[in-house]
Amino acid sequence: MESSSENLVKTLLRNPSSIKTKSQAKQLHAQIVKTRGSRSVSLATIILGIYSDLNLLKESLEVFNNFRYVPTKAWKSVVRCYSCNGYFRDSLACFVEMRGWGKLPGSDVFPSVVRACTHLKELRVLSHDYHVFDEIPQSDHVYSRRSSLTQDSEIGILRNELIRSEKSHFESLSGRRMKNAIGLDSVSKIFQMMPDKDVVSWNTVIGGNVQSGLYEEALERLREMSNTYLKPDCFTLSSVLPVFARHVDVLKGKEIHGYAIRHGFDKDEFIGSSLIDMYATCTRVEDSYRVFNLLSEKDDVSWNSIIAGCVQNGTFVEGLGLFRQMLAANVKPVEVSFSAILPACAHLSTLHLGKQLHAYIIRVGFDQNMYIASSLVDMYAKCGKIMTARWIFDRMEIHDSVSWTAIIMGYALNGHAREATILFENMQHDKIKPNAVAYLAILTACSHAGLVDEGWNYFTSMNRYGVSPDLEHYASIADLLGRAGRLMEAYKFINDMPIKPTGSIWATLLSACRVHKNVELAEKVAKEMTTADPGNMGPYLLLSNMYSVAGRWKDASKLRTNMKKKGMRKPPACSWIDVRNQVHAFVSGDTSHPYYDQIHVALRDLYERLKQEGYVPQISEALHDVDEEQKSDLLYTHSERLAIAFGIISTPAGTTIRIIKNLRVCVDCHTAIKFISKIMGRDIIVRDNSRFHLFKDGNCSCGDYW
Repeated sequence: MESSSENLVKTLLRNPSSIKTKSQAKQLHAQIVKTRGSRSVSLATIILGIYSDLNLLKESLEVFNNFRYVPTKAWKSVVRCYSCNGYFRDSLACFVEMRGWGKLPGSDVFPSVVRACTHLKELRVLSHDYHVFDEIPQSDHVYSRRSSLTQDSEIGILRNELIRSEKSHFESLSGRRMKNAIGLDSVSKIFQMMPDKDVVSWNTVIGGNVQSGLYEEALERLREMSNTYLKPDCFTLSSVLPVFARHVDVLKGKEIHGYAIRHGFDKDEFIGSSLIDMYATCTRVEDSYRVFNLLSEKDDVSWNSIIAGCVQNGTFVEGLGLFRQMLAANVKPVEVSFSAILPACAHLSTLHLGKQLHAYIIRVGFDQNMYIASSLVDMYAKCGKIMTARWIFDRMEIHDSVSWTAIIMGYALNGHAREATILFENMQHDKIKPNAVAYLAILTACSHAGLVDEGWNYFTSMNRYGVSPDLEHYASIADLLGRAGRLMEAYKFINDMPIKPTGSIWATLLSACRVHKNVELAEKVAKEMTTADPGNMGPYLLLSNMYSVAGRWKDASKLRTNMKKKGMRKPPACSWIDVRNQVHAFVSGDTSHPYYDQIHVALRDLYERLKQEGYVPQISEALHDVDEEQKSDLLYTHSERLAIAFGIISTPAGTTIRIIKNLRVCVDCHTAIKFISKIMGRDIIVRDNSRFHLFKDGNCSCGDYW
């Protein structure tokens, strides 16, 4: 039971603006240090913000100077506190130093900087006079944290940001559309009146066009700038590239890339990282990799960009490989490195690597970073370690929507629906509004446990929080109804959707038809699915399987013939297992693995033990009109069984086996793996292209529905 003082601390941390006096702030600070220590970056940042809001400069600096790694919010708090206390030169010096560390200031810090300039009567900074910044001494209060950036480049950045700040303050006076037009027009008029236009002024106008959504105008200004004696710099190009990434406009991004190549900027680390991000966001990860390989110098930003790009595009093995290469190149991972790579560990169920990363995270003090902690929760949950995930979640000092969603989805995937629903309610009691992802997590939990009424109530409550259902939420309800056997209700629900159903939603119902052996409805659904997604071979395969199970071999054969005529070929089934930091791949029927003889013996022994426990091969799943013995052999050599057998002979008894498969697990393998988990006393995790399966003591977390 938590003490009343601990509850009070949590309440105050959630609402720091309730601290009104110096005494209250210092008492809270002392209580946190006493009960939780002084290592937490997030808590120190909150305390610093409280001191800054109360204009307590001395206390603010005491906290600030104890940071090993200074978060952006901490920099902003000190800039603001210096300015409010009249230390205007120190405020500007701190701002310059913050930018030197690559921190993006944001509009909330500019009023303090503008105020400092105003009181120093140095408004010339807004119209090219840099002398005030040349005269700024290094503050006695702040430690020197910047690297080798030049003073001139800092001044240019600051001046650029100040001009944008003026524009931002002007814009806040009217509506968004009008204020953008008027603000940008004012900046453009000032720009046209300038007798001498430097790089910073060009950057300001180009950035203003980008922020207002005038992308063609931004490119035109960039072309005009290139026709002068001035060359666009890294900040010019980097202001344009992220926008094209967000709008998935790879053609315009390529135009910028071409310009960078022609002017020799493509080898620049900063531009290189921006290009890597742009291509990755546009799902062109191959181009990201080409840009990365052409960089002569690779810093932590470029390494993290390419790793994140791989993971975001689903090339998890490549992402892990690049992470190992980064370590081999003696590039130390930073906080964003772990946020990028931990999802790969989660998707590939590489628990050993996840544990190593977790240990490193604790050693360097990143464990209280909310994003990293949430990634750890997600990673452990998807590796079947839900109690470890919960332990990390409970140790987090502050929970945001990301961490709540991670633990709720973790319980859902591991088959603990009731715990997921309790956590969902606790999240709302904690004043965290559920977002679209949180609703998807709770609907997944209800679907896996067959909680139809609860799931429907959650679905209808989305509008209460201003969350509009998207395709994934509709698919979850269709899955929920189909799982419960209410097939016609699910069919009507999909047809009545306010948005056009996709092939994936019809696939959900088609899977339900397979489970409940409703071939007639399956034929209707398959037709709808092929209309929505003509190139998808999924409906053909599922319907063919159903024909085979029903003994309708002619229909199955006819369907497969049609697939061949359309050029559709089923990709070979492949499963992967990571043993002692090495990934082993198995293809169905493959005998090329170096340990195949031992695997074969292990499978034979396992097969005999399975039969003794009551396992009967479901030979209809072999999907071929061949004799019974041949069907059994086909099932016997499925890729996931080869991988599991290798895992059994290669790891100590009791070790969890983790498998990734590129296709859906067949019914017979699913049944066999349940038996294996019971006989061998092993937890077996299989992530196929449809579901997360945790086999434990003869049961599966999916509830035999996938």
